[in-house]
Amino acid sequence: MKIVRVQDIIGTEREVHGPGWTSRRMLLKKDGMGFSFHETIIPAGAELNLWYKHHLEAVYCVAGNGKILDKATGEVHEITDGTLYALDKHDQHTLYGGTEDMRLICAFNPPVTGQEVHDEDGAYLPDTSED
Repeated sequence: MKIVRVQDIIGTEREVHGPGWTSRRMLLKKDGMGFSFHETIIPAGAELNLWYKHHLEAVYCVAGNGKILDKATGEVHEITDGTLYALDKHDQHTLYGGTEDMRLICAFNPPVTGQEVHDEDGAYLPDTSED
């Protein structure tokens, strides 16, 4: 059994920052669960162009607000506490922070290894290490 407390991750190598986001990586590939699990903070007013070409992601908003633009359809969806979105087709999207910081709970498959940051396309590179 694993017990992970977000307060124990803050300020460690499992708290990763990038322009417009902070990711607290609670479960990683090395934890052996088959997915990674993160708490991600998107500051109010942020704009992130993302495209997880190598990962599927499910995201559940537990605080704050924002919007997501599906680049394939042009549709914009509101994100508030209690909203889940799933990027089940490696969807290109833009995530917009709203009037307050968003706190998102995210699951990635395949799991991330821990220090990934977005490349020029907004993607994490695939993990090529051996299990």
